[in-house]
Formats: sequence, C-alpha cells, structure tokens
Amino acid sequence: MTLAVLIIGLLVLRGLGALGVRRFATWAASGAHALAAMLVMTATAHFVPAGVTVMPTHADLVAMVPPFVPAPGAMVYATGVLELLGAIGLVVTRTRRAAGLCLVALFLLLLPANVYAAVADVPFHGEAASPLWQRIPEQVLYIGVALAAALSAPASHHAVHTRPTEVTAATLP
Repeated sequence: MTLAVLIIGLLVLRGLGALGVRRFATWAASGAHALAAMLVMTATAHFVPAGVTVMPTHADLVAMVPPFVPAPGAMVYATGVLELLGAIGLVVTRTRRAAGLCLVALFLLLLPANVYAAVADVPFHGEAASPLWQRIPEQVLYIGVALAAALSAPASHHAVHTRPTEVTAATLP
C-alpha cells in the first residue's frame, strides 16, 4: 500500500505539474510531496491502538523492532514523530534539503527492523511478513526519493541581507 501511495502520488502530482502547477513542475518536487503523503500515512500507524482493524497498529510496528533495540514502544512513537516531521519538512521548500537528508538517515536506521521482520517472519497487520527481497528494494526506493528531494532542493541562503548605505555628500569624508 505504501508503495502505491508513493507511485500514484508521484504520477498525479507530476501530472499537475505538467498542467501548470509550478509547485510540482519537477519530478523531484513531486517526489518530495508524494513521499510526504506516504509518510503521513505510515506515521499514523505508529499511534493507532491495537483494537483498530482497518490499518496496521502501534502493536504491529512494535513487533517489528529487533530485540536489541531498547524501549520498542517508545521507539515506534519516536519514529512516527520523526516521519511526520520529515513529511512537513519535505513540503516546505526551505527545509526540503535538511528533511530529505534526515529521512535518508531515518530510513537507514529503520532498515534493521525491516530485515528483522522479514527474517523472523513477523506478521504485519495479521498477514504474513513481507519477504526481504521486497522490503529492501522498497527501502532503497524511499531512500532514493528522499535523496533526490534533498539534492534538488534550493540551497539555503544564510547570508545576512543588509540595506545598502545611501551615499550622499554629507556622508563623504
């Protein structure tokens, strides 16, 4: 489902760009927004109580956390917050570069949970675990989209802008 949200979102947003919506004029900008939409969807699962049956829950995600990670419940909440912050950062042009790079790091840090869930055959939302051959390429795709968004974002301008001093006869020595 997450892959479908990313790909469909990318195509719809890029289509809007082709129709003249400047915000989605490039594949990288459209990808940043599509990844943000996907992250909002995936982040919600981090906070869903176990009784909900229409989508993955906090408990499903806790089960994916490898045993060596301390406080798995807190880690799931923390990664949910980070995903939401990353999504916000991707849609704000000024923060897109930093958000994309931070998301690359987050996706790399989440990779062991995906490997563990596949190798340990941890069921997800009542279904069989996704195989490793599927999880790794998806994670690589997410990393690639986040990296493309980061690298295509305009560089931030840290220069201090000052008003030029007016030169008049009174200010000359």
